[in-house]
Amino acid sequence: MTLSNTESTTPSSVTVTPATGTKATINTGIKVTIGHHWSGGFKGDFCIPVSQELKAWKAHLVFDVSLSTLEVWVADLVETKQGGKEFVLANKPWNGVEHVGDKICVAFLGHGEGDITPTATVTIEGMVVTQPPTFGPDYTGTSRSAQDCTKYNYDDVLRKSILFYEAQRSGKLPANNRIPWRGDSGLKDGSDVGVDLTGGWYDAGDHVKFGFPMAYSTAILALGLLQWGDAYKASKQEDHMYDCIKWPLDYFLKAHVSKYELYVQVGDGGADHGFWGRPEEMKMRRPSYKIDASHPGSDVAGETCAAFAAGYLAFKERDPKYAAQLKQHAMDLYDFGMKHQGRYTDTISAASGYYRSGNMTDELCWSSLWMYAITNETKYLTEAEKWFQPGPSWGMSWDDTQAINQVLLYKYTKKDIYRQAVIDTFNYWMPGGTIKYTPKGLAWRLEWGSLRYSSNMAMVALIAAENGINPEKYRKWAMSQIHYALGDTGLSYVIGFGDKYPLRPHHRSASCPWPPAPCSPNVVHRPQASVHTLYGALVGGPGSGDQYKDERGNYVNNEVATDYNAAFQGAVAGMLYYFL
Repeated sequence: MTLSNTESTTPSSVTVTPATGTKATINTGIKVTIGHHWSGGFKGDFCIPVSQELKAWKAHLVFDVSLSTLEVWVADLVETKQGGKEFVLANKPWNGVEHVGDKICVAFLGHGEGDITPTATVTIEGMVVTQPPTFGPDYTGTSRSAQDCTKYNYDDVLRKSILFYEAQRSGKLPANNRIPWRGDSGLKDGSDVGVDLTGGWYDAGDHVKFGFPMAYSTAILALGLLQWGDAYKASKQEDHMYDCIKWPLDYFLKAHVSKYELYVQVGDGGADHGFWGRPEEMKMRRPSYKIDASHPGSDVAGETCAAFAAGYLAFKERDPKYAAQLKQHAMDLYDFGMKHQGRYTDTISAASGYYRSGNMTDELCWSSLWMYAITNETKYLTEAEKWFQPGPSWGMSWDDTQAINQVLLYKYTKKDIYRQAVIDTFNYWMPGGTIKYTPKGLAWRLEWGSLRYSSNMAMVALIAAENGINPEKYRKWAMSQIHYALGDTGLSYVIGFGDKYPLRPHHRSASCPWPPAPCSPNVVHRPQASVHTLYGALVGGPGSGDQYKDERGNYVNNEVATDYNAAFQGAVAGMLYYFL
C-alpha cells in the first residue's frame, strides 16, 4: 500500500520549545523534499520504498534547524527531541502494515521563525534505506555513451568501477570520500609490529588486506591508464583514476619498510571470515605478515615491483617527486625478488588458504618487463626473455601473468616466437579452441569468478590488438566478453549498472544497515537487497550453463573482489578508446 500525501484527516501537531547548541542524534537517511515556503512556515514530504515486511513503523524526521510546530496527516507525532530538530512519527492504526514494494509517503507542514527553508532527512526504525548517490558533473547517464555510438555507456562503467575501489578503502578516509556508508577503519593496522600499515584496499567482501592480489590489481589498473589514458580523460575520470591507484601505492610505500622487507598481509582470514559486520567496527586481532631475506617471496615482491613501476610511469609527469619514490621502491623490490627467490606462501601459511602462489616464473618475467619499461636497460629485457613461458596461457589472474607477458615481450622485441605465443593463447581461448563456452557466449574458464577470467583475457586481447596482432578479430572477441558482463544476456553483472543487476552481493559492508542498527551473520541469508548499492562492482559470474543465483551467501558466483574489476575496467577503457 502507498500512503496518500493528501489523506483528509485531522493533522497531528505538537508545540515545542526551541533549544540551541544541540544536534540531532540521527544524522543519516533519505533526504526530504522541502517545497513551498513562506514567513513562518514551509511544506515538505518524503516517500520511502519499503524494503522489508513491517507490522508497524516509526519515522525519525530530522531538521538542521529547530521548529516550533510540525503538522502531519497520515502519522501520529509521538515525540520530539533535540529542542525541535527531531520529530518521531508513528503509523496510524490503519497504515502500520506495509509490504516490500510499498512506499511510506508522508506530507507535513513545518512552522518556525522567519522565512526558513531547512534541510531534513528521514529514517525508518528497523528498516534502513539508502540515499541515492549524488552524481557529480562527471556523470554521463547510464544507457548510452556520451559519443552515442556504443551499445553500452562505457563512461558510466568506468566511473562506477572506480567508485567500487573507493568502497574498498581501508584506513583514514579523505575529506572528499564519495561513499557515504563508509568511514575510517583499520586504523590500528600494523600496530602489532610497530609499523603504520593503515590504508590500502580490503580484498573482497571481507576485510583482509592481501598484498598479492592488491599489487596485481594496482599494476593492471595502472597499465590500463597508461595504455588508454585518453579514455579516462574523455569520460572525465582521469583525476579519480589517479586517486584510485594512488591509494594502494601509498599503502605499499608504508609496507615496504626496507629493501629486503615487505609486509604482504594484514588480517587473519579465519578470524575475519568469522565476522560479518562493518569494517569500522572490527575488534578481532589483525596480525601483520611480511617477507624478508630469510622468508622470501619473489612472486609478491615481483608483483609489488610491477605496481610501483606502473605507478612511476603514470605519475612521472603529474608528480615527479612521488614518481621517483615509486621508482626507487620498484628497483629495490626487484633486486629483493631476484636475489632471494621463493614463493611467499611457502612461509606465510596465513595466505596459503586464500591466495596460494602457484609459481614465481610469471612474476619474475612480469617484473623484469616493467623494469625495462621504466629504465630502458636491455639487461631487464634479457632477464624477462629468460623467464618466458611458451604455449597457450591458462588465463590471466592475480597468480598468472603469462598471457600479458607474451604480449609485452612481443611489443618490446617484435620477435615471432612471442607473437606466435599470443596467437596460440587466443586460439586456445576463442570459439573452436579448448576453453568451454556457455550457451550465451561466455568464455568459461572456472566456476569461481568466471567473469574475472573472460574479462582479464579481454584486456589482454585488446592490448595485443593495439600491437598489431589480429586487431579486428581480437577486439570483436573482447567486446563480446565484456558485453556479456554488461547485460547482453538480460542481466548486468555490474552492480548499479543497467536496469537489472545483482542486489545481494557477498559483501559485508554493503549489506549492513546504517549504524547504530546492528549487523550480524543473520544478514547473510536475508532475501532483501543489500542496504547499500556497491556501485561498479563486478560479481563473480555465472556457471557453465549461464545459471546464476543472486544470493548473498553465494560467494562463488556473487562475491566481488578488487582483482575482478581491474582488467575488466581496463578492457572497458580500451573499448571506449577505440570509439573516441
